Amino acid sequence: MSSKQILLIEAFYGGSHKQLTDLIAELFPKQTELYTMTAKKWHWRGLASPLYFARTIPKGHNFRVLFTSSVTALADLIALRSDLSQLYKVVYFHENQLVYPVREYKQRYFQHGYNDVLSCLVADKILFNSNFNKESFLKSLPTFFNLMPDYRPKDLEQEIRPKCEVLYFPIDVPGSSVGCEEEPPSKKHVPDASHKRLHIVWPHRWEHDKDPETFFSVMYRLKDSGESFDLSVIGETFTENPKIFEEAKEYLKDHIMNWGFIPSKEEYYKVLQSADVVVSTAIHEFFGVSMLEATRFYCYPLCPNRLAYPEIYPEMYLYNTSNQLYKKLRYFCKHPNAARNHKIEVDLSRFSWEVLKPQYLNFFNQVMSVSVSN
Repeated sequence: MSSKQILLIEAFYGGSHKQLTDLIAELFPKQTELYTMTAKKWHWRGLASPLYFARTIPKGHNFRVLFTSSVTALADLIALRSDLSQLYKVVYFHENQLVYPVREYKQRYFQHGYNDVLSCLVADKILFNSNFNKESFLKSLPTFFNLMPDYRPKDLEQEIRPKCEVLYFPIDVPGSSVGCEEEPPSKKHVPDASHKRLHIVWPHRWEHDKDPETFFSVMYRLKDSGESFDLSVIGETFTENPKIFEEAKEYLKDHIMNWGFIPSKEEYYKVLQSADVVVSTAIHEFFGVSMLEATRFYCYPLCPNRLAYPEIYPEMYLYNTSNQLYKKLRYFCKHPNAARNHKIEVDLSRFSWEVLKPQYLNFFNQVMSVSVSN
């Protein structure tokens, strides 16, 4: 029988989901037991992980707390394993499915959002990685259930909201500073830096919700107007990628420095260190780990004025239209040192593991004490 007290579950054990799970496990190495599935086929993980975990987690245990990301349908897991219903159940939302920008509606998309709602109803505590994530979820509940032909549930927000909290995702970048109060590091000012081309990085998943079409349309305009720049497109790639990437690789070949996923974190960070500007064009983002990582390496961030970005970045780093993004990048192409010498005015300390670690410790100590009293 397991003597561990914290049951950690992650059905999509990769990227930011893996980072958070590992950090929590490291906080309580003698008290946690971890069960995971590989970070593949997200939709199938969301549908099938409850059955897998129900048959994998031992029935003889002394767990007090269950912590899972929202990928796993918690209500299904509890239905299959009634013994787990007695645990203090925590769900962490890296993202929510109620506002996912689907291109073609399919019933499975409703199912994933529906599972999110049921998980919240079953959970004792619901954590979100940003206030935008929390509020977009809660305020979308009525609209989401309008998809149902009848018997639509009511007053779900009033039932779910009291259980919700924001606990920011920790950015744990080895060797980077906590804040951006000091001047940019000397590595940005290599000899003859003024003669080097502006280096733009786009470090996002190669999927339509990151809107690569808008990003590359701006890059095409920069190229067509004769601007001088280098480009790194280094986000996570998949078996099937939007067609725009193949086209852009050919059209921008004279500008490309790095292309494709970089599995080594060390090498990935080196690219961020060498870049001057990091760009997001996302239409679906609840936090933006890659943007914050790049900002911690003193890249000048350019983000759309929507989603979670206004919660994190001051107005100077936000743009409203693709034309505004183009004009800003065109200026930096002509004056790259304006980006390199800029003192970043983003409060990154509140997202550092150094600052957040005590908050996570306090949270788990509290829920452990609640589980004991129950």
